[in-house]
Amino acid sequence: MTDNRVALVTGANQGIGFQIARDLAAQGLTVLVGARDLAKGEAAANQIGDRAHAIRINVTDQASIDAAAERIRREFGRLDVLMNNAGISRAQPDQPFGVAVRTSLLTEAPIADVRRVFETNVFGVIAVTQAMLPLLREAPAGRIVITGSSGASLSLNSDPTNDHRRMFGTYSVSKTAVHAVMLAFALALEDTRIKVNAACPGFTSTALNNFNGTRSLQEGAREPVRLALIGDAGPTGSFSDEDGPVAW
Repeated sequence: MTDNRVALVTGANQGIGFQIARDLAAQGLTVLVGARDLAKGEAAANQIGDRAHAIRINVTDQASIDAAAERIRREFGRLDVLMNNAGISRAQPDQPFGVAVRTSLLTEAPIADVRRVFETNVFGVIAVTQAMLPLLREAPAGRIVITGSSGASLSLNSDPTNDHRRMFGTYSVSKTAVHAVMLAFALALEDTRIKVNAACPGFTSTALNNFNGTRSLQEGAREPVRLALIGDAGPTGSFSDEDGPVAW
């Protein structure tokens, strides 16, 4: 068993997940770089340094999730932080971002595509969190962070002056659901030492949006990392970005 805090970051071989993993390692944590493709995870871990270790985990595959939990217990003996970061913006990864936005509207989206996005963004979060809870319950101060999105805010999208609400489709709806998932876990665990929160990274330039984002990876990782490292006086059941609470 390691004496250092251990963090698992899903979807960490690229984008915001990679930056979160790098920043947590810089804070002295042992970081498990979660990736569907182990080779890509290993390449990312090598970039981060000695504190990083690749671990294969596909959030839509229960056997993969269970194997990851077993490996963490066997090789590291603890888990202090779970970063539920893995996500997809569209069911067809090769689809241009603009086309994906248009065809993701629920008036147009094929139900199979909606299910695929929810399988990763919502059910994947539930499955991974459930599998890792036994380890997190044993931690001195377990932390669960879920990557959310202000673009999924019901309050903001109900405002007729918000031009961005025209993009409220499959991805955004899945993130609205995952905000509820976060709160459900937070309420169920509020009598424990585990804190559960959602972080909005902002419109960060990643493959998720075909690199159309306006924020850097360093900026996008800032709030998730802060919530991963909060002390006992920190919040639980909150949704925030680096400027403070985000409207639900």
